[in-house]
Amino acid sequence: QVQVVESGGGVVQAGGSLRLSCTASGLTDGDYAMGWFRQAPGKEREGVSLIDWSGGWTRYSESVKGRFTISRENAKNTMYLQMNSLKPEDTAMYYCAADPGLGMVATIPLYRYRGQGTQVTVSS
Repeated sequence: QVQVVESGGGVVQAGGSLRLSCTASGLTDGDYAMGWFRQAPGKEREGVSLIDWSGGWTRYSESVKGRFTISRENAKNTMYLQMNSLKPEDTAMYYCAADPGLGMVATIPLYRYRGQGTQVTVSS
């Protein structure tokens, strides 16, 4: 059984930083890509960032490029999202996702395996 679990959300002031973590277990599809998407109340799900199996290929949405950094440690089955210079518009539920395919940032919300989410709130 596949389990994807996020952690690290919280409340932070604008300009602050948070690091999200995601642990995936039970994946037997071989190499898999991982990514983050978010959803704010009343808004569509938005792909944020993705990383390939090796960790050497990453992509970001324009809204977070230059501020967020995605990484992974396969030995720990863990992926991270370092979020710096946070803005109030970054406030959302952040979800981790994994899939045997790679796709694009926009398709991360469609990834096969997804977690329950962790809330990020940025106050102004």
